Parts: sequence; structure tokens; C-alpha cells
Amino acid sequence: MKEGGLSMRRRAVPVAALEVLAALGLLGVVSALAVAAVDLPHQAAWAGGGVLLAIGAAILHQWPDPRTTLGPANRVTLGRAVLVALVAGALAAPAWAQQQALLVAAVAGAALALDGVDGWVARRCRCASAFGARFDMELDAFLMLVLCVHLLAMGKAGTWVLAIGAMRYGFVAAMRVWPWLDGPLPESGRRKLVCVWQVASLLLCLLPAVGPGPAAALLALALGLLAGSFAIDVRWRYLSGGPGA
Repeated sequence: MKEGGLSMRRRAVPVAALEVLAALGLLGVVSALAVAAVDLPHQAAWAGGGVLLAIGAAILHQWPDPRTTLGPANRVTLGRAVLVALVAGALAAPAWAQQQALLVAAVAGAALALDGVDGWVARRCRCASAFGARFDMELDAFLMLVLCVHLLAMGKAGTWVLAIGAMRYGFVAAMRVWPWLDGPLPESGRRKLVCVWQVASLLLCLLPAVGPGPAAALLALALGLLAGSFAIDVRWRYLSGGPGA
């Protein structure tokens, strides 16, 4: 009986919640080091914690059983979320972010460089899932929107730059109005190339050496390519499953 009761209690431990708490703890340590080493403002540290807390709440809301582990691949993505939260938190201290633009770009670059690692781990450990793919995609989309806000705050581009980060969210919202927009898309090298260009443009424009003029030109091109790519996908879905099919 004792053995069975102990086993039941072990199974009842909210393992996924503990993993999210561990990520919050890691963010707290990194933020404290950043406060001491590079004068990260406290409001930026607290804002980053709030962002990661919201991400963690969303994870636990979507995760089917909080008593089970997130798995190795999702833990890597959660680690990336710590870096994304740091970049997002810096928005609460725009003057500091402007002064430390190279550091902000480096942290964002590290988060993006790790983008393929969680997928590799999922394949290696045979733990790929629809949740993991969605988690990874949503985190990338959020980071791109955060970078757009940074560029706006730095004066590298006008408010139109937010369209780069907001376009996917607009597309998701449009699915509620036109359900035929939802559904899988065929593999596309064009889509991957455009995504790489967005990421490269956003990171490059964060660098202090890139002034507002060149940054605006690069970002305008990125926005045009992204809008064109979305238009191609919308047309494909319209012809394959929309009201005109």
C-alpha cells in the first residue's frame, strides 16, 4: 500500500510546471547577472519575467497533462524562450536597448540560431509533436514582432515595420473570417528563403553600424518579399479549398 501510495504521489507531481518554473529561475539568474554586468534596468528584468510567465502559462494551458515532462525538444524551445523574454523585456528600457543594441542583437541571434536545435533533438529523440512544432513557430513569430518594435523604438524605420512582425497574426485572425485559409501548405523553398531573409534583415538592422536609411531599405524589401510570399500562399489555398475552388 505504501509503495502504491508513493507511486501515485510521484505521478501527481506537475512535472511540466516544474520545468516552466526552472526556466523562470534561469531567467532570474541571467537577469541578475545582466543587472550587475551591463546595468540592465530593473524594469526590463521584471518585464522579461512577465513575458516568460505568460509564455509558461500558455504552455501549461495547451500541454495535455502537466504531470508529464515537456520532453527534451520542448525543453530546448523553452530555453530559447528565456532568451526571447530577455529581448522582449528590453523593450521596457528603450534607452538602454539603444545603447546596448549589439548585445540585444547577439541575444536575439542566439535565440534564432538555436531554432533548428529543438527540431534536431525532436528527430533524434523521436519526440516530435504537433505541440512542439506549434510552440517553436509561435516563439519565432513573437520574436520577430519584438525585433520590429525594437527597430521602431530605435528610429531605424517607421511604424510600417510592425507589419513584418504582425503579418502572421493578421493571417491567423483572417482564418476566423475565412476558414479556407486554414490548413497545411506544400513544402516551399521560397517560403524558407523569405523567412531567412526576414531574420537576417531584422538582426542586421539592429546593429549600430546600420543607419536608418539602409535599415529602412532592407526592411522595406523584407516586407515586400513577405507580403508577396503570403499572397502566393493565400492564392494557393483559395484555388485548392476556397470558395473559388
